[in-house]
Amino acid sequence: MKILVSQPQPASEKSPYFDIADKYGVEMVFRPFIKVEGLSAKEFRQAKISIADFTGVIFTSKAAVDHYFRLAEETRFNVPDTMKYFCTTEAIAHYLQKYIVYRKRKISFGTSGKLNDPDLTTALTKNKKEKFLFPVSDIHTDDSEPELDALKLNYTKAVMFRTVSNDFSADEPFDYDILLFFSPAGINSLMKNFPDFATKYPDCKVGAFGPSVAKAVRDAGLPLVIEAPLPGVPSLTGALDKYLKEQQTAE
Repeated sequence: MKILVSQPQPASEKSPYFDIADKYGVEMVFRPFIKVEGLSAKEFRQAKISIADFTGVIFTSKAAVDHYFRLAEETRFNVPDTMKYFCTTEAIAHYLQKYIVYRKRKISFGTSGKLNDPDLTTALTKNKKEKFLFPVSDIHTDDSEPELDALKLNYTKAVMFRTVSNDFSADEPFDYDILLFFSPAGINSLMKNFPDFATKYPDCKVGAFGPSVAKAVRDAGLPLVIEAPLPGVPSLTGALDKYLKEQQTAE
């Protein structure tokens, strides 16, 4: 059995995907269906947003960090030492070390990965006087707006990067038994690459993480057989393990 995980390969060999591969004798292939591209400085300027106008930045992803500093450089803005950073996770906060000296900057972060995290909202509220820039992708949802509006912050959303389909080449083999997806954009990419997917690969099963991804799978008319989070299976690896165990038992 061959399983495609639509994410980059884990850096650690301790990933549960490798444990599952050993446990059931399946082959795991890591191949993202989507990729991130940054807007050029020319494209960004069309939004008439000047990075220099802001005294704080809200980050919800490492990609946002990368493209904020890239566009700052391309627009010849020297990010000052006084800039304040507000991150939805500690991992994103530590990722800032790629661009700044961590201990010398004012960095706040939450632990839940959400903008309404108590630690993060407390930090944002304490800095209400700041003018915040909120870097996002072109396919971001508007779920964040009510959370930030509730704090009565002076913030501006700025599209700095876009998510595009990571197309399959004509000679790239597609012989998978299961596909695992983590974003609706991944499903869109699949259907862009294989418009007749259901007809051409009728035996290929699909797994999805998150309700919006599951809905995209169903809307595309694809066979959703692995889903998370659900009661007892909070992760997609857990759902995959459960599915493979059931298949093994059935055999």
